[in-house]
Amino acid sequence: MSATAHAGHLRVDFNVDSQEQSQRYFVIQATRPNWTGHVEIDEVAREVAGSNPQRHDYDLGPDRPSSFSMYFVSRFSQPFASFGTTSAGQLQHGQKRQHGRFVGAFVTFAPEAGQRVEVRTGVSYVSIEQARRNLDIEIPDGQSFEQTIEKSKSAWLDKLGRVEIDGVNATDSDHDPRTIFYTGLFHALQYPNDYSEPTDTAEGGLRVFYSGYTDRVHHEKDSYYQSWSIWDTYRAEHSLITLFAPERVDSMMRSLLRIFDWTGRLPLWANMVETNIMISTNANAVLANALVRGFRNFDIAKAWQAVRKDAYEPPERDTELLYYDREPFTPYECRAGLTSYLSRGWVDNDRWSESASRTLDYAFNDYACAVVASYSFNSSRVGETQRAEAQQLIARSKNYAKLWNADTQFMHARNENGSFARSPEWGWAEGTEWIYTFDVMHDPDGLAALFKNGRQGMKAKLDEYFSGGHNMHSNEPSHHVPYLFSSIGYSSDAARQVREVAWENYNATANGLSGNEDLGQMSAWYVFSALGFYPVNPASEDYTVGSPFFDRVTLNLPRLRAGNTTLVISAPGAGTEGKAYVKSLKVDGQAIKEPILKHSQIVSARMIEFEMSDTPTTWGQK
Repeated sequence: MSATAHAGHLRVDFNVDSQEQSQRYFVIQATRPNWTGHVEIDEVAREVAGSNPQRHDYDLGPDRPSSFSMYFVSRFSQPFASFGTTSAGQLQHGQKRQHGRFVGAFVTFAPEAGQRVEVRTGVSYVSIEQARRNLDIEIPDGQSFEQTIEKSKSAWLDKLGRVEIDGVNATDSDHDPRTIFYTGLFHALQYPNDYSEPTDTAEGGLRVFYSGYTDRVHHEKDSYYQSWSIWDTYRAEHSLITLFAPERVDSMMRSLLRIFDWTGRLPLWANMVETNIMISTNANAVLANALVRGFRNFDIAKAWQAVRKDAYEPPERDTELLYYDREPFTPYECRAGLTSYLSRGWVDNDRWSESASRTLDYAFNDYACAVVASYSFNSSRVGETQRAEAQQLIARSKNYAKLWNADTQFMHARNENGSFARSPEWGWAEGTEWIYTFDVMHDPDGLAALFKNGRQGMKAKLDEYFSGGHNMHSNEPSHHVPYLFSSIGYSSDAARQVREVAWENYNATANGLSGNEDLGQMSAWYVFSALGFYPVNPASEDYTVGSPFFDRVTLNLPRLRAGNTTLVISAPGAGTEGKAYVKSLKVDGQAIKEPILKHSQIVSARMIEFEMSDTPTTWGQK
């Protein structure tokens, strides 16, 4: 089996003993029992086509696109010996069309047709005609199965070939970091999806897409991206895309703002339409991430308008709903509990779900909103109100401290009256008080100041966090935590912990991840960590240094700007000898004293040189 962007190619070799026509068949199930769809058979064209209106998470969020459907056209390489439809499990021999619930189609092939049958399938959100067009453009008649494979390989080699790895200890094939790295890069570059479809074979031509928000078809000379698992992917995946697929970034930002135009809100977790899955307006950080990395080909003034609305305008029925995760038939969730947050600086635990996690995430996204505001100053007429709001957002980004329980040395949910919640386990979104105590990505120094004994106290808590088994790398809120050692001046501890997390949570087997891939974020963590740095604060251009896994990596970066496109990351002994600790760091010969690399350095540098050690060092200490 192989595939292109909007089509698939399947080749089946029937068993040589399958000489009966009844043993050589395909069944295409178009819909499930509770969904009404249709199928149609064209025996002359050797096609089965149909549609299915089932939409995943259909009961989540406020959008109800009545015209939504997925369309398909499957074209077979051999003539049909017989055919028919199915309805509720019953066969209708010779019938060409079927409409209703739980419908499908079947086709059979005569033994004299040969052992091999191929089927090519085009899919579309627009129409059956567009599905057929996608098939004709991407896997046209006459294209062999081997040619489809080569076409798919070529497309992916264009992306994966941007990295060349040398110097690795691969004695344990189940933990070969090269396999994990390239598999991870393959995963991390798949989302968000380009939902637009071609109208012809011309590069940069007119594209067509269906929007569930407007419930209609649009035509644009631009891609349209969806599948925004932003609570997961804002942490590292979008930073990775800015390095390895920068040609997509501006279009992705335009897609976010197009959704804002249609709905009045940026997406939280959008799958065709908004689902309200997870919490917080992390699209604020995605926009800030693009801006600080130099992407400008989208409406920055509108970006500020969108994030400002997230930061200052509560969702509908904010004081009526708990907004628990996946609560069906709710308005756009946005920042649930913002009414409380604007008033007191925290989300009340006795009035909203996941209140403590929301408070911490809102503080981080206030920082991200302020970043967007700072770039909009140069793109629109700026009044005193906007500047004051930007300053206010920076002040609000310190609201994480309002959850600090000095007695327990943990973050702790708070009630409307200011008291701490009865249980320290209350108020968290897919995590614990251990994990969320470190959920201050934008201000590690400020977090350290809350601990008794400052940075030393925070280091002791981090040590206890890892030694006590509290790290939960299988879910995203913990991903930045090992790098916090570096952020507060203990780089060798970060290096050791990053290596341990990588070994324990990733491998080169079929069960290669300790948790859900979450549209690429799990893999993005590994890709960055293997290179030696990670975006702890994705709303800034900083990457925090950890421990590179390879002796040498050559990055052929498509920078979209003039200048050198090849970057070499050199770390002799990091892979072949297992040296985990950074002794010194240089960028184009210039010594780097702090464990921070900036995006602007990475995309302009020719050489990043790590001097590695097999014992802890003092480099990066504060």
